[in-house]
This record gives sequence, C-alpha cells and structure tokens, in this order.
Amino acid sequence: MHIALFQPDIAQNTGTILRLCACLGLTAHIIEPAGFPFSDRLFRRAGMDYLDHVSVTRHDSWSKFEEWRAAQSYRLVLFTTKGGTDYLDFRYQTSDILLFGRESAGVADAVVEAADARLVIPITPGLRSLNVAMSVAMAAGEALRQVRNQQV
Repeated sequence: MHIALFQPDIAQNTGTILRLCACLGLTAHIIEPAGFPFSDRLFRRAGMDYLDHVSVTRHDSWSKFEEWRAAQSYRLVLFTTKGGTDYLDFRYQTSDILLFGRESAGVADAVVEAADARLVIPITPGLRSLNVAMSVAMAAGEALRQVRNQQV
C-alpha cells in the first residue's frame, strides 16, 4: 500500500507522515512541487531518524506521477473533504494509493477527476478539516486493518 502527498505545504506534517510510513511499512510518494525543501530543519525534526527507514519516491509533477501510476495499474484513492464515500465504508486493496492534498488548497480538479474513489473522513459539522497527518494515520489504519483481515 502507498501513501501519496500532493504538493505538501507543511514540512512538519510531511515529516510526521513519512515517520508513520516507516513504522507501518508503507511506501511514500511526494508529488512536487513541495512548499519546502527536503533539507528543511522542521521536516527533518518531525521525521527524525525514521526518514532513513521509509521508501520515498519524489515525482516531479502530477503528470509524471500519473505516468508512473498507469504503468503500475494502481488504484488512486483520494481523501477529500468533498468526498462522497465514508472512508470506513470503502473496500481497500493492497495496490491502493491513498492520496492526500495540500494543507492550504487540497488538490487540483485534474487530480479529483483522475481519482478512482473520493473518500471523506466525517467530522463535526461546521468544522473545516482534520490535520493531514491525522487523516493519513486514520486512513492508513483502516486500510491496513481491512487488507490484513482479508489475508487471514
């Protein structure tokens, strides 16, 4: 299973997500441009020494990522506040890419259109959104729970 971040804005969130990927054995993808350099002190601080234990692929652009994904035949599962399906009601597969948008702006319309599924993590009405790192943790936890239970 893969976690992909579309043009992440906040170094600390990305570092935290990569640490999560290392601990859970998930492959990570960064779709550029990111809003910070990978040498950023805050990015390194959040990821700590876990960054040496995660497989990260950086894609120069959305189109390069899509070329790679098409060659792999992976399903793209977008997490968005505008999603139509509750993330708990979705059936995950080991070949899924769980995609999360920019903290400041989400994803471009072309990304929404390319997604095979658009999921939402329901929150209290009137509130905007969860922190992206928390959303990744919740989504990855549910996806891994389902996939591991299917293999038993």
